[in-house]
Amino acid sequence: MLDDHLDTTLVITDFKQWVYCPRVWYYQHCLPKVRPTTYSMEAGTEAGRAEEGREERRSLRVYGLQGREAEAQREFNVRLRSDKLGLRGEADMVITLADGEVIPVDYKLSETAGQHFKLQLVAYALLLEAMRGCVVTRGFLYLIPLRRAEEIKIDKRLRKQALQAIAEMQTAAQKEAMPAPTSQIAKCVSCEFRRFCNDVL
Repeated sequence: MLDDHLDTTLVITDFKQWVYCPRVWYYQHCLPKVRPTTYSMEAGTEAGRAEEGREERRSLRVYGLQGREAEAQREFNVRLRSDKLGLRGEADMVITLADGEVIPVDYKLSETAGQHFKLQLVAYALLLEAMRGCVVTRGFLYLIPLRRAEEIKIDKRLRKQALQAIAEMQTAAQKEAMPAPTSQIAKCVSCEFRRFCNDVL
């Protein structure tokens, strides 16, 4: 059985896992006691915490916003939720400019901006829109190993993909049925749940 929580909203980090591979999310909730904590999980968490300290001292040049530091407000570990979407999460950073533009930033211990990272950022954008009544047109994935921020346009295509994935995830949570595995079998090679997917490998 899936975990029963008083808060039935789904978490954005789970959503990221769902986009990467639906079964990772399924196993995490159906078999929470057997899920191993991997080095990459711990390293990613620690790297994100360290990056927050650097961010407080860093100019906005890396985001193409040089010269706008005085007008910009930076918030860290911003808690977000939407009952309508059934989703909640915590954005690493949110930049708000004087003209009202709101920009979510997500730190990643990765050298590439994978699709699951992009849709996670879109999910943060959707929650910000729901909570603050704004329109988010862009966000940034800060790739920690490269010390580089990649701008992601929050366009109609990504919004549609994110909303579709959220809906699919909500349906799976309600039905408690094992979803199909990822179509990219190469992801399975280093997956901590590889031994559970006997129909794949």
